[in-house]
Amino acid sequence: MGKKFYFIVMLIGFIFTMVLAGCSESRSLSNNNEAEQNVSNKDELVLAVGSEPETGFDPTTGWGRYGSPLFQSTLLKRDNDLKIVNDLAMGYEVSKDGLTWTVELRKGVKFSDGQPLTAADVQYTFEEASASGSVLDLQVMKKMEMVDDYKVKFTLAQAQSTFVNLLVTTGIVPKHAHSKEYAEKPIGSGPYQLIQWDKGQQLIVQANPEYYDTKPVFQKITFLFLNEDAAFAAAKAGKVDVAYIPASFSNQEVPGMRLESVKTIDNRGIMFPFVKSGEKTEDGFLIGNDVTADPAIRKGINVAIDREALVDGVLDGYGTPAYTIVDGLPWWNPEAVIQDADMEKAKKILKNAGWVDKNGDGILDKGSMKAEFTLLYPADDVTRQSLAISTADMLKPLGINILVKGESWGNINSLQHSNAVLFGWGSHDPLEMYNVYSSKSAGIDNYNAGFYHNSIVDEYMKKALAATNEEEATENWKKAQWDGTTGLSAKGDAAWAWLVNIDHLYLVNDHLSIGKQRIHPHGHGWPVTDNIVEWRWNE
Repeated sequence: MGKKFYFIVMLIGFIFTMVLAGCSESRSLSNNNEAEQNVSNKDELVLAVGSEPETGFDPTTGWGRYGSPLFQSTLLKRDNDLKIVNDLAMGYEVSKDGLTWTVELRKGVKFSDGQPLTAADVQYTFEEASASGSVLDLQVMKKMEMVDDYKVKFTLAQAQSTFVNLLVTTGIVPKHAHSKEYAEKPIGSGPYQLIQWDKGQQLIVQANPEYYDTKPVFQKITFLFLNEDAAFAAAKAGKVDVAYIPASFSNQEVPGMRLESVKTIDNRGIMFPFVKSGEKTEDGFLIGNDVTADPAIRKGINVAIDREALVDGVLDGYGTPAYTIVDGLPWWNPEAVIQDADMEKAKKILKNAGWVDKNGDGILDKGSMKAEFTLLYPADDVTRQSLAISTADMLKPLGINILVKGESWGNINSLQHSNAVLFGWGSHDPLEMYNVYSSKSAGIDNYNAGFYHNSIVDEYMKKALAATNEEEATENWKKAQWDGTTGLSAKGDAAWAWLVNIDHLYLVNDHLSIGKQRIHPHGHGWPVTDNIVEWRWNE
């Protein structure tokens, strides 16, 4: 890394000195008494584990969707095996028709300001989230009411099996202290409370003395908002206890730290415009692409891509091949997995569909069309850039020419309906699969940007949502991927070419145990801290 690395180290040292004045002297390298300190009593950490939440820490507008809300508690939560267990709830019941969900609350819970948490706060939180028009999809909630101070009842407009995930991800906010400033100064009943936020630099939190469950060992945690290069430099300089790093840094040893690799469903894949060109959105954006609308193009690409090679070459082995949006989750259908890296089979698929190289330029033709299209990726994402370039190189021998182009998200949003895009998704909620593939989501935000539609798939997902038990829902989620004849996966319509699931890599202080990490979702929201109360410091 040379001079650039040492410059970053010096810069981090300066930032650390200026910004972390509020941190304990036990973190300062200049502390003369540090050598005498008993490491088993360490109760402060410095982390560089992700980006700064731009919209703050308000669950009613989406904070906590991709990880623990940290400052707030939820009615239910997932354990390290992704099973749903109680948190604020003592238990819940669902009526036989799936329309009524009754939740009994734990008594004696207090917010960090000492005020009690009751059913009134739960009702307020969900009604506020429903009215906010945020990313939380609460349209199915018809009515919310208090049964008594420690029991609430949700009435749904229609049965929705995934409603339980909203009880898992929606942090409860205090009715008495929820204001316009709340996102920057949150009050909650979670294990930590925010005490200082220097935007663009750091966030300092301390243990919530009112927390009702397992008390966290570490009394103060400082989150540094550093890019990947700077986070690695800070780790090398001994300034952080945990640093999130890209795979490109994984082979560099850092004294006093170990590399921890966490499996994820943080996937990357190519979304194809599914329909032919000719239409426009209400905003005037072009819809459709005649080349990618041909199923032979999409299927040929899926079969030809060597996903293992992408994991090894782009991710340095820290990842897994991806074949659907839900690989490895309880509702994943392993029968949807295809045999890939088969160039000869891919060529046969295209040839049988009428794609041939007419003029010897190495690019297949069909009528007046050439097997050529643009693949967009966010310009500031090095991993997606590498995946896009590597995939394009893989497909040249197939006769498909992909024009790789980095763009801002603003430009991608206007071009995504008529161009292929390298997206990333990954959630513990099957509703995300519905949003990405349902015809009802076509053209809404980044969901189903390619206008995919299959009435049979829609019906399976509709049945999954309406199911009143987990087994029935899971069966239909699986059939939506592949039912033996059709489905949304590469075996079926191949509306996407999923590429890889990216391992989340962390450099961790040798003395620090971060417990058993569950399968991480997409990287927003610091998922590594989901089990923060299990973290321990060892001599």
